[in-house]
Parts: sequence; structure tokens; C-alpha cells
Amino acid sequence: MTQEHPNEDLWERHAGWWQDQCTDGADPEYAELIVPLAAELLAGYDRVLDVGAGEGQLSRLADEQGASLVVGVDPTKAQLSKAAQRAGGPVYVRASAEALPLASGSFDAAVACLVFEHIEAMDTAVAEASRTLRDGGRFLLFLNHPLLQTPDSGWIDDHVLDPPEQYWRIGAYLRESVMIEEVQKDVFLPFVHRPLSRYVNALLDAGLAIDRMLEPAPPSGFLAAAPEYPQAESIPRLLVLVCRK
Repeated sequence: MTQEHPNEDLWERHAGWWQDQCTDGADPEYAELIVPLAAELLAGYDRVLDVGAGEGQLSRLADEQGASLVVGVDPTKAQLSKAAQRAGGPVYVRASAEALPLASGSFDAAVACLVFEHIEAMDTAVAEASRTLRDGGRFLLFLNHPLLQTPDSGWIDDHVLDPPEQYWRIGAYLRESVMIEEVQKDVFLPFVHRPLSRYVNALLDAGLAIDRMLEPAPPSGFLAAAPEYPQAESIPRLLVLVCRK
């Protein structure tokens, strides 16, 4: 989303929620799954761009792994203020993903973690990330799973059947939609649903080839908080596309 987008006020308003609930080890999906996976996939890359860096947890990770240059970009002032407080290694820039104020070909790797499903001009943002990469550079796209986490997806306890069954309902997958989602009581954030093909084609159009696709199972910390759903380990919440320019 651009800095002029009215939904950006929601990110400013709820930045504290994100910092308290999803960073610094507070969230098991980040602590047990996303951060370790990002560490593995970014290892050995020297100049790293973090698109939609938020308060900088993946920027700090890249810096701690020895990258000589780490730039975190985010449009939200409250997030970048917290990022600056938490670490001095990365450089932070306030800008939108659709207009990165960075030189072409200046990074070895770029990561966008749970960001592009909140950006309406996704094709432009993908093209901008690709532009900043050198030839052969790596792009990591972490997404809420576009198929299995569609709007209105969720567990169904079907007591009509005998014996009763529990299964995962998939929402309107092919219908692109823009909504304001209540992620927690009184915390509203913008969310854009689009099918996986939209992401794949945007990547290909931007000159990014997909090397690997990962669908990791939810981590044990998340599963421990959902004991009422014994099959939750079979439904991935995350999709990771590992791309190469």
C-alpha cells in the first residue's frame, strides 16, 4: 500500500499490537517457524533488503547473520521508530513497497514476509523488489497460504454426519477481495486475497523464477494453542516461494 492509502492509518494505529503480539519471540509461528526458515534461506547473502520490515525482526536477523548491508523498508512511522530502538545494525527507510527509493541491482537477496497480502498494487511491488536485485539474486516471498487461508476458511465440526466429522472449509479462492479484517478484538488491518496464480504470474512477469515452494506445517507452539483441532498439523498456514532473478 502507498503512503497515501487511507488504510495506512490502521497500521500506524495498531503497530503496538503487532510489536507486542508478533515479534521478539511472542508469537510461536514467528519464533518457531518463520524466523528459523528465513535464517536458513538468507544465510550467505551479503546485501539484504527487507520489504515491509515492520519493527525489523528479519532485518535484525540478516544483520546478525553477517550481512554487510541490511535495509529495512516500511511505510509505517511507528514501526520504524521501534525498529530503530531495537537494533542499530540495519538501515531503515520509510517508503512504500511500490516505490522503493533504492538503486537497481543493489541487493543480493530480498525478503517480503507476510506483506504482499496487505498491498493492493502487488504487481508493482513485486516488480520493484525484482528491480533492486542483482542478476542471480534471491527473492523470498512469505504468504498466508492463498488457498488454505482464504477468507471464510476455517474448521467445521459437522454433527450432521454419523459419526461426526471435523474438516477444513476453503472459502472463495478464485474471488479476489479487499477487506478490513479484525485480527484480534478491536484490531483491524487491511487484507487482500488473491489466488496463487496471481502471485506466480507477477513473479514471472518481473523476471523472477521460482526455485522452490514450501508449505511448512504449523509449529508445535501454535498447535499447542489449538488442541481442539487434532488435524491442524495437516493444514499449512504459510506458503513460501523461493525465487531467483
